[in-house]
Amino acid sequence: MRGRIIFPFLAELRRLDTEAMASQAPGYDEDFKEPALLDTDGDGAGETYRREHPPVRVPCQVEPQTVEALRMTAAGNTPQSSLDLVFHFKDLERLGLVDSQTGEALIRPSDRLSGLFDTEGKLVWAVRTPPGLYVTEARPSGFGLFRLRPRRNLLIVSFNDRPVGR
Repeated sequence: MRGRIIFPFLAELRRLDTEAMASQAPGYDEDFKEPALLDTDGDGAGETYRREHPPVRVPCQVEPQTVEALRMTAAGNTPQSSLDLVFHFKDLERLGLVDSQTGEALIRPSDRLSGLFDTEGKLVWAVRTPPGLYVTEARPSGFGLFRLRPRRNLLIVSFNDRPVGR
């Protein structure tokens, strides 16, 4: 028995597609590990350029920290916002979100959370982008559980807002 998450929701993730971005202009900046900027409106300042994999809904446990602060952004306030989601590796494996060779989760920094849904698929919360919520850390947890064949079973993912900058 590998355990399970409690009070499940479905997180809709939009993973950054670095391969697609690297093959198209302006590309992906390997030094800074982020999308290169593209001046699309001719004002001399680059705008964010993203290519994403199709959205995927993953069962999760929600650990809110300062979610309500995101609602104030439309009023001109830009407080820090953060949210932790706990994923179970058996769900990630079932959805193809674990690298088969390294065992590493494919949820990585710069991936974006676009919404939370209940287990019936009804929208509970749509994340307004911008500012959005992006993965800043994904760390495995729950090592040593299931004594017959110990392994990790949880992935704790931290999401933070990132203000748009020029």
